[in-house]
Amino acid sequence: MAQYTQHFYAEFDGLLRHIEESVLNGSISASKEGGSDFSCGDVRCVTRVYERYSYLGSNRLSLSVTLFGRDGDIQLSAVTSGGSQAMFFKINTWGEEAFLDKFIRQVEDYRP
Repeated sequence: MAQYTQHFYAEFDGLLRHIEESVLNGSISASKEGGSDFSCGDVRCVTRVYERYSYLGSNRLSLSVTLFGRDGDIQLSAVTSGGSQAMFFKINTWGEEAFLDKFIRQVEDYRP
């Protein structure tokens, strides 16, 4: 597992759209597996789960992204999982780290 958290001041839907496009266009094997949207008043929380194939690890990886925010003040959490073929513990996490590193670069390049 690799994870990333960040605080943004941005337009919620614009950042969400950028994340979706970046992940899905960032890998030929990337897919959106699911998601959920919640709101309470003007507070929003969305979760998206993406998958892609890792050539390095010869397996599939997932990336879970959560945005939580209000009035342009957004907390982002991204967590990768998968990437090992071992039965009891992880032997490698290269694919997870690569998936997350690419995601971080794409998100930090976001300009509304």
